[in-house]
Amino acid sequence: MKNINRSTVIIAISTLAIGLILGWLIFGGTDKTSENEHIHNASEAKETIWTCSMHPQIRKNEPGDCPICGMDLIPMESETNEVDPMAVSMSPTAMQLAQVQTMKVGRGNTNKSLRLTGKVQADERLLYTQSSHIPGRVEKLTVNFTGDFVKEGQIIAYIYSPDLVTAQEELFEAKKIKETQPALFTAAKEKLKNWKLTDKQIDQILASDKTIEQFPILANVSGYVTQKRVNLGDYIKQGEALYEIADLSKVWVLFDVYESDMSWIKKGDAVSYTIQSLPGKTFNGAISYIDPVIDPKTRVAKARIETANKELLLKPEMFASGTIESKTNTSNTSLTVPKTAVMWTGKRSVVYVMQTSAQGVGFLMREVTLGPELGESYVIESGLQSGEEIAINGTFSIDAAAQLSGKPSMMNPEGGVAMTGHNHGGNQNTTMTNMPVKSKKTAISDEAKKSLVPLFDSYFKMKNALVNDDFEKAKVAGNEINSSLSKVNMNLFKGDAHTLWMQQSSALKQSTQHLEHLSDIKALRASFIEVSRSMIAIAESFVPISTTVYVQHCPMADSNKGADWLSNKEEILNPYFGQAMLSCGENTKTIK
Repeated sequence: MKNINRSTVIIAISTLAIGLILGWLIFGGTDKTSENEHIHNASEAKETIWTCSMHPQIRKNEPGDCPICGMDLIPMESETNEVDPMAVSMSPTAMQLAQVQTMKVGRGNTNKSLRLTGKVQADERLLYTQSSHIPGRVEKLTVNFTGDFVKEGQIIAYIYSPDLVTAQEELFEAKKIKETQPALFTAAKEKLKNWKLTDKQIDQILASDKTIEQFPILANVSGYVTQKRVNLGDYIKQGEALYEIADLSKVWVLFDVYESDMSWIKKGDAVSYTIQSLPGKTFNGAISYIDPVIDPKTRVAKARIETANKELLLKPEMFASGTIESKTNTSNTSLTVPKTAVMWTGKRSVVYVMQTSAQGVGFLMREVTLGPELGESYVIESGLQSGEEIAINGTFSIDAAAQLSGKPSMMNPEGGVAMTGHNHGGNQNTTMTNMPVKSKKTAISDEAKKSLVPLFDSYFKMKNALVNDDFEKAKVAGNEINSSLSKVNMNLFKGDAHTLWMQQSSALKQSTQHLEHLSDIKALRASFIEVSRSMIAIAESFVPISTTVYVQHCPMADSNKGADWLSNKEEILNPYFGQAMLSCGENTKTIK
C-alpha cells in the first residue's frame, strides 16, 4: 500500500513539474513576443515621414530643408487617417501652405456676360458724294478743309466753265427771237437746267443780260466734310466728286463678335457700352444687324447698334467697350463653379470634392460634365450636387499629392503606384495642361524685380518670334526663358513672396523644360499657352516691368477655348496664329 502511495506521489509531482515547464514555455514566451511586437509597432508608429509642401515628391525620415526650394519640411499625414480610401488627406497646415480654398457648390444665374469691343462708324446710309454738275476749272473753294460743316444749299465752290458761258450766250440769242421761235428759247433754258441750274438762277441770268463766268456750286446735303477731293485750279469733268460728306446725326457702333461667341448673340439683344474718350457715360442700345459672313482675316463678324447723335458726342473711330447678357439654354438656377476649380485634360473635366470627418479632411477626385462657359465660371451638367464642397484654388497641389500617393488623379483616374518624382517604367509622367497658376499682388524688393527682367525679355522674344512664324527663333527664345528662370535667386523673395514665387516658378519650369524637344511650331504654340499662363501670374504678382504690360486674349486659340499672352505693346499681334490671323484678339488688362 505504501509502495502504491509513493508511486502516486512521484507521478503527481512529475506531472506538476512537466506542466509548469510547458506553461512557462508557452505563455512566458508569448508574453515576451507580444511585448517585443508592441515595442516594434510603437517604434514604427513613432517614425514620421517629412515632406515639402511645394515639392511633395521629397520624402525624408527626419526634419530639415527641401533640397529644391530650401523651405522647411513638414510632417506628412498618416495614410490611416484618410476619410475615404481613394481620397488624399491634407492637414490644415498643408492646405494653408498650398493656398487651398474651398466653396460649397450652389445654384446661380447662368446668364453669360460677353465683353465686346468695337468702334463708332458713320451710318453708311448717310454718306454722300458732292459732285459738280458743270465741267470746268475750280476758281474758288469756300470749303477748304476736312471736317468743315456744310449746310444744304450753301455755296461750296465756284467753277469757270466755257461750256456754260456758251450756253448762256445761246440763251440770250434765243431770247431775242422767242416771239417767233419760242421752242428754241425753251430748248436753251432746258440746256441750262441739265446742268442743275434752277429756274430762279436762269431768270436772274436773263434779268442781268450778262453771262456769269464763275458759277456757284451748291451743297446738296448738310453734313461734315470727310474728304476733300479737289484743289484750287483743278480741272474737273461733269459729275466729278468735289467732297465726301457725312451726316453724323445718326451713327453706328460696330462691335466685333468672334466666331466662338456667335451662338450667344442675336438680333435685338440689349447692349450696354461705354466710350473710352467719354469716361463716366454709359450708353444703351440694341443689336439691329449682325453680319451674315465672317471676315476671313480677323475671324470676326460685326454686330451693329444704330444710335442718335444729335449732340455729336460720338465721333467715327472712337473705341467702344460693351457688355451683353446672353441667356443660356439651361435652367436659370443650374449649378455653377469657378473656372479655377476645374482641371481639364482635353477629354475629361475633374474637380476635387472635400470630405470631412473626425479623422480629418480629404479631397476626392470627381469627374464632371461641363455645360456652357459663363466668363469666369462653368455650368455643371452632371457630377456634382448642390451643397457639396469643392476646392477652387490650390487644385494643382491637391492633384500632385494624389498622384504621389497613388490615389485617383487627373492624369491617373484609376490611381496606382505612388509616384516619387522618378519614372522607372511603372508609370508615365504626363505633362499636365490648363492648370491655374495662383497670382496675388505682392511687394518685392527692387533687386528681386531686376532679377526678373531677363525672364520677361526672353518671353517677349519668344512671343515676337511666334508672331513672325519663326519656329527656330521661338525655340531658342524658349530655351532662354528656361535659362533666365534658373538664374533667378529665390532668396531675394521673402515671406509670402517666397511661397508664391516657388509655386509660379515651378509651374513655369514645368512648361518650359521640354521646349527644346518640340519639332514644329504648332506644338510650340500649344506650350506657349502654359508659358504665358505662368508669366501672366508672375507679372500680376510682382509687377517687375517699369513700363505698361498688356494682357491680351484670343478667343480662337487653344481650339476655341481661348488663350492669353503678355505684350509690351498695345497693338494686337497674335502669337497663336501668327501672320494667318495677326490682329485677332483684344486687350483685356493692363499691368503697370
